[in-house]
Amino acid sequence: MASPLPAASVLDLAAVVPVVVIEDAGDAVPLARALVAGGLTAIEVTLRTPAALEAIREIAGQVPEAVVGAGTVISPGQVTDVVAAGARFLVSPGWTDVLLEAMRGSGVPFLPGVSTTSEVVALLERGVREMKFFPAEAAGGTAFLKSLSGPLPQARFCPTGGIGPASAPDYLALPNVACVGGSWMLPEDAVTGRDWGRVETLARAAAALSAGVTCR
Repeated sequence: MASPLPAASVLDLAAVVPVVVIEDAGDAVPLARALVAGGLTAIEVTLRTPAALEAIREIAGQVPEAVVGAGTVISPGQVTDVVAAGARFLVSPGWTDVLLEAMRGSGVPFLPGVSTTSEVVALLERGVREMKFFPAEAAGGTAFLKSLSGPLPQARFCPTGGIGPASAPDYLALPNVACVGGSWMLPEDAVTGRDWGRVETLARAAAALSAGVTCR
């Protein structure tokens, strides 16, 4: 079983969580080290490529400063595999009762994905208060989340999907948003070109985005 998180929940790990797509597992460790050096220690590796599982294993084993998690988790089998590889949190784009049960039984924290009010209420009924809001921009953005804060103040979110450095502070200013996820600090040309210095610089700028947020 994975070691405990250095925070009360996934949402409290960091204000910005990089969402990472890794095509070559050999890039996992230097990429993670660049993100950590820039101040982004919580890293979500998405299960969108064949290299993802090995990437999680490499980061978990070689970058102890990072808290590596798995994203795009959509099946119980994936839950088992990523936890065995060293994932310390789970993120799904949506949820079903079968998937929710598997994530509950995994021994690590998780964020099930929602995009509607009914999904939020259904998770609250099941005792889940921390969620991923996805796809954030396409599903209503800050206006949607702000509208939920009155009737459903107990729900807390990590919005992901279409968020960039310009919009991230607007999300972080909302009372029901604890962090945001995004990949803007990982431009494709920097990753394919293995320009880890540029990734570190962009990560540092992303980590600083919450500094001026006072409306939490």
